[in-house]
Amino acid sequence: MFLVNILKKQSRNKLSFIPQLRKMSTGKYDPPINRQMTTLDRSFFIKRIPLCAVKFPDLKNISIFSKKFKGYILRVPRIPHVVKLEQTKDISPDDGKTLACDNGIITKGVLLTDSITKKDDVSSVLSPEAVEFLRETQAEILNYEYLLNYDYWRAEDILRAVLPEDHLEEIPTGFTVTGHIAHLNLRAEFKPFDALIGQVILDKNHKIECVVDKVSSIATKFRTFPMKVIAGNVDNLIVEQKESNCTFKFDFSKVYWNSRLHTEHDRLVTKYFNMGEVVCDVFAGVGPFAVPAGKKDVIVLANDLNPESFKYLKENITLNKVDQLVKPFNLDGGEFIRESPTLLKRWIDNEENGKIHVNIKPTRKRHKKNEDGTSEPVKLYKEVVIPNEISHFVMNLPDSAIDFLGSFIGLYSSDTTKNKMPWIHVHCFEKYDNDEDLTMEELHSRVYQRILNSLKTTTVVLPQEALSFHLVRKVSPTKPMFCVSFKLPASIAFASKST
Repeated sequence: MFLVNILKKQSRNKLSFIPQLRKMSTGKYDPPINRQMTTLDRSFFIKRIPLCAVKFPDLKNISIFSKKFKGYILRVPRIPHVVKLEQTKDISPDDGKTLACDNGIITKGVLLTDSITKKDDVSSVLSPEAVEFLRETQAEILNYEYLLNYDYWRAEDILRAVLPEDHLEEIPTGFTVTGHIAHLNLRAEFKPFDALIGQVILDKNHKIECVVDKVSSIATKFRTFPMKVIAGNVDNLIVEQKESNCTFKFDFSKVYWNSRLHTEHDRLVTKYFNMGEVVCDVFAGVGPFAVPAGKKDVIVLANDLNPESFKYLKENITLNKVDQLVKPFNLDGGEFIRESPTLLKRWIDNEENGKIHVNIKPTRKRHKKNEDGTSEPVKLYKEVVIPNEISHFVMNLPDSAIDFLGSFIGLYSSDTTKNKMPWIHVHCFEKYDNDEDLTMEELHSRVYQRILNSLKTTTVVLPQEALSFHLVRKVSPTKPMFCVSFKLPASIAFASKST
């Protein structure tokens, strides 16, 4: 009878033959607002959306209707248009319906567009063809209330509903993930709401167990920063981070780690480091350059002054089974550079014939056959000869790495037999003022001049075209990070050591 009335109404209204689909109201599916909330109250976020559902006696008509009249069904992100309506009990198997449980089956229906909020709206929205299809299939139109709760909305939606209106221009939902920790850099105006922000981010990201906020800028010589746990487990800041097919373990609060640099780690290891070469990692941290290089059969002297970084560097070397190729040191960066030739020579002297026996994964074959038919045991190791020259120095300490370049002056002054000069890869920032409009070439020139000053050399000895500049990332609009790669000039390496 209800569908008959609809057909009568449509016959009196010619315009009703044209589908009158209204656009979804932008506020209809927004969460309720409470700008006085200081502690997260999930129960507050309840919203009931009035809709209508179509119930078909034959469930196969749900898909038919959805395809044939798709303009009339609900299309809202994260809300299914096919829903459970009710559970029917005591259904006989003879009815041809599959029992969902011992008590009965679940009846399903399809939700109509949200332009229809009650049965009486159907006549002004559905086409005669759609109505006729419903009549022929003996469909029933039901009032339906869809319940939205806290789980439905994204973190940005929730925060936009609780933060002050003058803070809504840039909602702080961006963060860096390291292991199970989410790391935020909240601006000053958001600090009073840190616990609220942290809890929402924790709730909406199921792999995260802890949220921390950077309290102030990096100020220590070890490049660590004060942090505050604003949500989650405060007792577990030791993480395991996967990168470059390696696993890194460390205490996030005591060492420097930046997950945004993984591309740079891969770039240097892939582009510059070759199997069998010697690399000196001056500021190795917990090993993001050294460990992947070791897995590539690169011979690495890895150094870090921070005792905590040194501790986890050793642990990560063992964890990733590169003990034979990566040697850890706990020295000042300048001292490590100056002592690197001696450290390498000592390593060579400590190995039999200057060769490293690197364990390899055993195979099922215990013997291999020679061409003459004889067999011999399969080696469970390979020999890597340690070169007596260093191929690369990595200096990933962008705040001050350039200041350490003076340590290369006279690096080989006591050994004039060296004929291969190492590459130097120095990372640095080049911050400038907001009122400065600098080109990339001008920034390169500034960095180049700083490098010349630290090496106490001239453009003749080290021309700018001998340097390769790579933009690693922009820490802020006026603070780019570069990696500058160049070969150490022989005249600097063989110069008299500076006092």
